[in-house]
Amino acid sequence: MTRPLLLATLALALIPAGAGAQSAADGTCPRDVLVAQSMQRQAIDQLEQADGDEAKNCRIWRRHIDTMRRVASVYGRCLSGSERNERLAQVQGSEREFAGAIKARCRGN
Repeated sequence: MTRPLLLATLALALIPAGAGAQSAADGTCPRDVLVAQSMQRQAIDQLEQADGDEAKNCRIWRRHIDTMRRVASVYGRCLSGSERNERLAQVQGSEREFAGAIKARCRGN
């Protein structure tokens, strides 16, 4: 996993939510999507802080996976159509990429 490829992939996930946001029965989806976007931005910031310390990187990557799962849950519930499909593909792809990195590099960390 190269850093430029990683950051470019994550930057795609920051495209603002448009009219694709649906209203959940309780009307929380617009707020939830904004919170999910904020969580993504924070996750990217944390990834950029990763340094050569493998134990620190592994912790950051595990948090990133957890964040991507939560974000995917919101996008799955609150978005529709192509926007839903694109955003879910982005966050689920990121989750898979980091799960692979953890499996390969984080034994015991």
